[in-house]
This record gives sequence, C-alpha cells and structure tokens, in this order.
Amino acid sequence: MKRDYYEVLGVAKSATNDEIKSAYRKLALKYHPDKNSGSKEAEEKFKEINEAYEILSDTQKKQQYDTFGHGATGGSGNPFGGQNSYQYSSGDFSNMGDIFGDIFGDIFGGQSRQKNDRTSSQYNRRGEDLRYDIDISYLEAMNGAEISIDIPRKEACSSCHGTGSRDSTTPKQCPQCKGSGQIKYSQGFFSFSQECPKCYGKRTIISNPCLDCRGEGTVKKRKTVKVRVPAGVDEGTSLKVSGSGNVGTNGAPAGDLYVVVHMRSIPGFRRDGYNLYTEVSVSFSQAAMGVEYDVPVLQGNVKVKIPVGTQPGTTLRIREQGFPKLGRKNRGDLFVKVNVSVPKSMSDAQKRSLFEYAKSMGEVPKDSKYQSDNFFKKIFG
Repeated sequence: MKRDYYEVLGVAKSATNDEIKSAYRKLALKYHPDKNSGSKEAEEKFKEINEAYEILSDTQKKQQYDTFGHGATGGSGNPFGGQNSYQYSSGDFSNMGDIFGDIFGDIFGGQSRQKNDRTSSQYNRRGEDLRYDIDISYLEAMNGAEISIDIPRKEACSSCHGTGSRDSTTPKQCPQCKGSGQIKYSQGFFSFSQECPKCYGKRTIISNPCLDCRGEGTVKKRKTVKVRVPAGVDEGTSLKVSGSGNVGTNGAPAGDLYVVVHMRSIPGFRRDGYNLYTEVSVSFSQAAMGVEYDVPVLQGNVKVKIPVGTQPGTTLRIREQGFPKLGRKNRGDLFVKVNVSVPKSMSDAQKRSLFEYAKSMGEVPKDSKYQSDNFFKKIFG
C-alpha cells in the first residue's frame, strides 16, 4: 500500500505551496543519498518524498490526486505517467536548484548554472594573469631599478586578427548545444550537464579555422616588458604590471603580469624587514680605548664610533642606514655587531707590555716570572 502523499511530507491537505515546499526541503535534506551513503532505506524514502512532492507541488496533479487519490495513477508508481517505476523527467528536475537554494544548489543545478555562466563568456573573456620571478641584488633593492624581462605570452593572432577563422568570418553557434556550451542529460533521479563535446564549451564553431592559430585566435609570442622595481622591495614582493598578461578573447581586456621579487644575498650582510645587519672585528686595544671605524655598507662606508670600553658582542645602531621604507621617506637602520679579536701570536715586546698591564690590573702576583708564564700560556696558548 502506498502511503498518503500528505502523510509522506508531513503536511495537512490544506497546506499552502510554501508549506509543502518547506516540508519537502527538510525531508530531502535529511534523506538525500549523499548524506546517507549506502542506506537503502534512505534511498527509498528519498524516492517517496520526491514522488509526493512532484504531485503536490503541481496544481493540476494535486487536484486530481485530491479527487481520485492513488487511483489517479492506475496503481502505478509514477502518477500520470503510466510507467511501473518512478523517475524524474529532466524538465521537472531542472528546477530543483531553486527549491534547495544554497543547501543543494551545487547538486541540483546550481553547479551547472555557475558553469553555464562561465561558459557563456567563454569566447569573450579576460586574458589569464601571468607570473614571472626575478632575482635582484641588495643594491637594486636599496636604490630601486628598472628591469627588462622577456616573457612568453598569448597574443592575438595576426593572421586572423584574433577571430580564429581563416577567412575572418564570425564563429557560428554550435548546433549540438545550441550555443549553451553544455549538454544536459538525465540519469535516474538526477539531471546533469557536461561540456559540449563538439565545441568544448566555447558555444561556437569555427568552420574554417586559421592555419596559424588553429582556430584559437591566439598565438604564443615573447614580449619584452619593463618592470619598475621600487626602492625598498623585499623577498617575495609581487609587482603588478597591468595588461601584460595573456590577451583577452573577442576584445576582452588582457590579463595582468605579476612579477615576484627574490633577493640575492651579499656575504657579510643580513636583511630583516627594512633593517640591515652586519659585523665588524676590532682589536682588544681599540675596544678598550675606543675608535672611529669605517664600516662597509652596500653603498660605500659609514663611520661608526666604537665607544671606550666596548664589550665583545655589543650591537651598535646606526639610524637611517637601512633600506628605504616603501611609500615613506624614512629608512630602516643598520645594526653593527662588534666582535673583539684576540691576537693568536705576539712579539716579546708586546708580551712584556701586556704583562705589565696585567700586573697593573692586579691580575698576576708582582715579580712572579712563574705566574707570568702561566698567564701568557693561558691567554695566548
């Protein structure tokens, strides 16, 4: 015995179309096969609620069902269809996307509609964006530069002027998909769309394709593009060159070129953001008494004052000697780490002088040659 359709959807006979639609949506969501993989019971319930909804959502069929009940179908499972098994027609199923909205849009036609939207502009679309990677030096990043790069890209075919046709005639509507770019077909409950195998989704057919571009309307060529690298760019910076990507089709704008910057490092320097880091080595006496030191940087030298009594590992900050800050007038800073170098060998005179210094500091007992030898061995090996 077939269940009453109102009972299947859980609505009263006086239910409005909106109430029927709402009830159906909830049940379809609950019993949809994609959410109940492998469940025969869910599959049967899904068929049952779809059958009930097809009748109750159609004013004429609903009226006949209210009058004759299941007898209106002659006992068959397909109301008014005269078949022994219930199936959707492609016409009925094509509106399911409107019923389910965002919930089942991708399953019931939403995805197909999006694909149709994309295909509808298939032959009048913006060109693809391109990416190109460049290596620049720290000095180029510091000062900025203009670099010429040679890129392969798609350009309009000069032989057919971008039409793809050998005789420059306008492409004709595809006879198989009627210009939709899609072929629809039904399988059981579902209605599907796939790319037209004749025009490959382009919606049009070129009967006499251009020999140079083979009907594509574009050809690969190399083009020299000048890229302005602003001062202060860092590793991974992406520079956009508008309109230097692949050409668009049928007069659509070209894509853009994105140039990604990579830095070639310089020995002795490290960059962190807009700041620059380096190291210098001074002698023990220079660190003790202080000295003015020429620190090599990317653009010459910078005089750095090593203060009296500078300890090993001290980091000095020299303002505004780093990289320019993009979009601003100021720059980062230069950080100089001071290393104190200890001599590995000394003359006898230097040893005596250092020994006298050590004695003055109370670091060895007075008049103790034995202790002084140990001191030298300890310091100098």
